[in-house]
Amino acid sequence: MGGVPLLETDPLVDDPATRIIVCCGSGGVGKTTTAAALGVRAAERGRKAVVLTIDPARRLAQSMGIASLDNTPRQVDGIRGEGRLHAMMLDMKRTFDEIVEAHADAERARAILENPFYQSLSAGFAGTQEYMAMEKLGQLRARDEWDLIIVDTPPSRSALDFLDAPKRLGSFLDGRFIKMLMAPAKIGGRAGLKFLNVGMSMMTGTLDKLMGAQLLRDVQTFVAAMDTMFGGFRTRADATYRLLQAPGTAFLVVAAPERDALREAAYFVERLAAEDMPLAGLVLNRVHGSGAAGLSAERAIAAAENLDESRIVDQMYGQAGTRTPDCGSPTAEGEQDQGQHESAQRAHHEDHADHSEPDHSDHADHGDHTDHPEHADHEGPNHTPYESARGAGEPDAAEALAAGLLRLHAERMQVIAREQRTRDRFTALHPEVPVAEVAALPGDVHDLAGLRAIGERLAAGGPNPV
Repeated sequence: MGGVPLLETDPLVDDPATRIIVCCGSGGVGKTTTAAALGVRAAERGRKAVVLTIDPARRLAQSMGIASLDNTPRQVDGIRGEGRLHAMMLDMKRTFDEIVEAHADAERARAILENPFYQSLSAGFAGTQEYMAMEKLGQLRARDEWDLIIVDTPPSRSALDFLDAPKRLGSFLDGRFIKMLMAPAKIGGRAGLKFLNVGMSMMTGTLDKLMGAQLLRDVQTFVAAMDTMFGGFRTRADATYRLLQAPGTAFLVVAAPERDALREAAYFVERLAAEDMPLAGLVLNRVHGSGAAGLSAERAIAAAENLDESRIVDQMYGQAGTRTPDCGSPTAEGEQDQGQHESAQRAHHEDHADHSEPDHSDHADHGDHTDHPEHADHEGPNHTPYESARGAGEPDAAEALAAGLLRLHAERMQVIAREQRTRDRFTALHPEVPVAEVAALPGDVHDLAGLRAIGERLAAGGPNPV
């Protein structure tokens, strides 16, 4: 890969100081597969690893042979060596429920969990999934049961929602709007009601129209119940954010060798630098290669065209032929064959003229070449030397197959060249970022063996012919 530094994943997962690896990137670039493969690789090299996935496609469970993943880490069977691997799938609502149950008494927790606004917030409020991913990461790290946590971040168009959402949700829960809604509950009784009616009459009138009176009451009830927990949300989000900035954390930006994916990857790199997040490098998935890279696309296309042309040019007696350097055209080849045939006839007559008693019957037989078996394969439109040598058109099929393979190779080389140009644009902007290329596999990864193969290619770091 020229002067681009190589990303070495084995030293990264082997280092006991590495406690968290975060795989981030745009959707559809293989973050889940990369996270799972790193988990398998780390466990088989002796680490006690857990993989936290937030990917709604739920492919991780299938690859690891687990019937289903949920909010509880499940051990993965089939890991070789002394390490062990657990995997889990974030359930953001269950995680939110656990936070409420852990930080509120039983009565208040029940009031919160049954509140309609809370149920909507915990199930699909913007940023809740990312915030709960941060909460779960903090919980896993606090348990100290695993020495390596690998996080598969949510697929999203926005570059770093995983980092931004906790701030947004924390700001919302600690913001002016919530404090205004909390004020009546804090004042309490009729005074609180009077405050709400007088001090917020204009605001609540507008909110009634936008949200509906019932929803507004649900929000106020939720805020009153959550009053003692708001500070905890912000505190924990800040603590996890600092954990992500710590030296024991490594971010891997995952991308495919495509323009949009690498443009997004460049934005990730820049944002991570701006947030002082430790970037380990770029994983470039599904890179194409070739075992015959010495044959360029242009040469392969030219060779395929030559084979096609040789099949459509008429040789003597209407047979397909191949141009050779000695005969510039099929006509010249036919004239050459005809001249050889006439020379053979003259030699034959001269040979018989030297006999004192010629055998006229034999001479007649030799003169009639169409009836003589020795000459049957040398003359006639249906029996040509070319057809006899070629044998029922088999070389034509072979040439067609060869031309098709050459064109497929040319297409592969064009893909490789396009990927190379795209990658070069990224590395020109960020020459300091180490890169590991993972060759495209012929099929999908659906088991531990496939994840193990991806881990090996990650460790190799360079392109492999496929």
